[in-house]
Order: sequence, then C-alpha cells, then structure tokens
Amino acid sequence: MSRQTDEISSILKNEIRNYKSSIEMEETGTVIEVGDGIARAYGLRSCMANELLIFDSGHYGMALNLEEDSVSIAVLSNDNDIREGSIIKRTGRVLSVPVGSGLLGRVVNALGEPVDGKGPIAREGERPIEAQAPGIIERKSVSVPLHTGIVAIDSMIPIGRGQRELIIGDRQTGKSELAIDTIINQRDTGVLCIYVAIGQKNSTVAQLTQMLADNGALSYTIIVSASASESAPLQYIAPYSGCAMAEFFREQGKDVLIIYDDLSKHAVSYRALSLLIRRPPGREAYPGDVFYLHSRLLERAACVAPEYGGGSITALPLIETQAGDVSAYIPTNVISITDGQIFLETELFHAGVIPAINPGISVSRVGGSAQLKGMKAVSGELKLLYSQYRELQAFAQFGSDLDADTKSRLALGDRIVEVLKQKRNAPVRPGCQVAVIYAVIHGYMNDVPVSRIQQYMSDLYSLMEGEHEDWLEKIEAGEYSADIENELKQILAGIRTERYDPARVKVDQEAQHAG
Repeated sequence: MSRQTDEISSILKNEIRNYKSSIEMEETGTVIEVGDGIARAYGLRSCMANELLIFDSGHYGMALNLEEDSVSIAVLSNDNDIREGSIIKRTGRVLSVPVGSGLLGRVVNALGEPVDGKGPIAREGERPIEAQAPGIIERKSVSVPLHTGIVAIDSMIPIGRGQRELIIGDRQTGKSELAIDTIINQRDTGVLCIYVAIGQKNSTVAQLTQMLADNGALSYTIIVSASASESAPLQYIAPYSGCAMAEFFREQGKDVLIIYDDLSKHAVSYRALSLLIRRPPGREAYPGDVFYLHSRLLERAACVAPEYGGGSITALPLIETQAGDVSAYIPTNVISITDGQIFLETELFHAGVIPAINPGISVSRVGGSAQLKGMKAVSGELKLLYSQYRELQAFAQFGSDLDADTKSRLALGDRIVEVLKQKRNAPVRPGCQVAVIYAVIHGYMNDVPVSRIQQYMSDLYSLMEGEHEDWLEKIEAGEYSADIENELKQILAGIRTERYDPARVKVDQEAQHAG
C-alpha cells in the first residue's frame, strides 16, 4: 500500500514541477437575431470582413456587415440549430476552400466538401475564396487559342487562353451546352476545367456529371455545385470558391477553363443576401456594389507572364436574358467586364440553327490574336458573308423577283448556315474546321444541295483524318502558306460533288438494286 502511495506522490510531484500556466483567449459573441440564412451577433469587436466564424452548434458562418454594435453573418449551412442566445466564436482566418489535384473528377459544394458520395478528398492546402487579381505587370497578352471544337465559335468568335468571353442568351437556347462541349473538347489538351453550377437543380448537375464521365472529360474537371435548394450565401460564394481552386493550378503554370453557370442567378442570390442584411437597394433592388461583385471575380481570369509562373485562367461566364434584352442591368454590367460575348438568339434556336449564334452582336475582342494562322486566313470573310446573308434574308422574304447576285449570296448563306450547324458532343478538330470553311467560302459546295451539306462535311472530315493527317497537323501547328492552300484546293477539287445530287443518288440506288 505504501509503495502505491509513493508512486502516486511522485507522479503528483512531477506534474506540479512541470505545470505551465497558459491562457488561451477566444473572442466570442452572442446571436441576437437569426432567420433566412442570416444571423446577427453582438460582441465580436475584432472580427474581420469575410472571416470564418463558428457557431456552438458546429455550423459555419461568414462575416459580412461589420457594424458598430453587431456583425451580420451569412450562415453557410442549415440554420435550424442556431437560436437567439447561441454562442459564436472567431476562427481568426478568412473563408477558405480546399485546393489540389484531389478535387479533379469530383463534385463538391461551395465549401469544397464532397457531395458525390466518393469519400473524402485529398487536399494539398487551402486558399481564401477572395484574392487579388493579377496586376498589369504580371499579365501577358492572350496568344494561345482555346479551341472549343464548335465551328461557329472557333472561326468567327475565337477564344484565347486567359480571355473572358460571355455566353449570353434567353433561357433554353443552348448556353450550357456550348460550355459543356467546350469542356469535352479540352481532352488531351492539358487544360483543366472547373464548372460552377449556381442555383441549378441537383438532377441537372447529376446529368452533367454523367455526360462528362461518358465523354472522358470528368477526370480533368471539378464540378462546384451550389444547387437551388441551398441558401443564398452558399450560392453567393460558389464562383469565388471555384476561382480559388483554379488559381491553385494557374500558379503551377497550368491552363484552366472555368465556367460560371450562371451569373444571373449569382446576382439574384447576392441581392437576396444584401437585402436580408439591410444593405440599401439600388437599381432593380440590386445593391450598389453588384458591378464590383462580378468585376472582382472575372478580373481574376488572366494569362500570366512566364516570369510570374505562367499559366492562365479562361473564364466563360453565362448570363440569362429576358426576351433577348441585352441592355438590362446585369447583362450590360458583365458585357462591360468581359472581352467579348457570344449571343444566342431564340428565333435561330427555334429555326433549328444550333448553336444559335447571332453573328451581328457576337464579338471576341481578344481571341483573334490567338487564332491559328490557317483559321485566321480562311475565316476572315466568313462573319461578313454570314451577316450579309442575315440582312438579305430579312429583305428577300418580302420580294419575289431577285437578281442573280442576290440569289447567289442567299444560296451561299444557306450553305454557310448549314456548315455552322453542329450536334451536341461532336467537337470538330481545328484542321477540319479550316478545310470545311475554305470549301464553303470558295464555292466547292455550290453544287451540293443544302440538304446534303451535312453528309458532305462528314465525308470531308473522314477524308482529311484518314488520308491527309499530315496536312491537318501542319494547320494545327500554326502553319499556313500558298503551298498548304494549294494542297487543300487539290483535295477539295478531287471530291465528286455530283454524288450528293438526290437524282443521281436515286439512279445509283436503283442500279445497285437491279444489279
């Protein structure tokens, strides 16, 4: 018994000898009001803007309004467990999300937490969701094309790596499809992709994930989902979270494509958030800093100079218009921030012209300098011819007696429209795009009926990829010369267009049947 007492005594003496007094200070506050995803707390006197706060229930919040006596907090989870009188404490760090290669192929929420049921994510660190955009000195001009695989865009409205190109149009005109096809076309290019779904249905995000997986594109893509069922604060931070993930890869010298689908819903979520925390409303009830909301996000997309790490972030924001009104508040804001826009027209979409791109007000202010030499040479006339055709078509429907020149322009325009039509998930490689555009502009399709243009294009692509791979490689390497053009002329001249004549096809079929 005495031995046990001596052991206990020695342990106690050792503990007393090594005892060190330390005081840990934690600044806490008390929730005085909560509702609709917003909490107000008293007592957080040293709180920072955008600081991550934690409630006693384990939920997180983000500090927004720092007022004299209280702090307005956006609750970043279900706020059912938060009550008046709940304790909230500071974490001392601003809101951050996990980053790293482990996120590729995964679906995460706005906080970077996995929501695809595939287990935890191996993270390589964390980044604040808000970051300063690269300065002028750090940037370099856009010089490398980002191929979408969509003939109409790569030829008339080209996009370069580091550019910000707006996709704008009414609901259900194919905006998301353009963005998804662009992601699919980045396979084997080394471009990593991030798709931010803001305010969409969970079923839509699930379909998108499956589509990318089926096309082999999910392995290099991160999907950040802030669905319609989630609170306004989560929808508000989602694009910033996606951009923080993109910046991690850019700092490693990699090229990233990020899609914000869509910023109209993002602005609406920010409006709801701002009105709930009593910020004064402005035009259309949006807060006064709604322009800054998107400008500070899109300015982070850039092509960085090699001496500062290289790499690029290309942003494709989507905006939904009402009845084609591009002069509304949010559309004009984002148009003024971006380097061009691709406008999708409802009438064209319903007429079966897909993608329904209006060439008149669609423009790329940067991408032309990043276009392939061959594409720049052959597509120079395309946009002009297409725009003229749209004007002529509007007048020709009222007149029956047209001169020969007008008829030939309309016939050429019909073929251009057919060439620019494209099915979903069917990207066309750049060399084939150059060949087909050259063919339509220089009259090699004049004898092919409009109804057979798609068949002609399919045969041309097969011919180029099967027998003229070396020519395609020259074009895609950025070469173009008189010799290369002459080689293309010989290839196109060797295609027998009479076999696309319906009457000739019928005769051949009857002869084959009789044989």
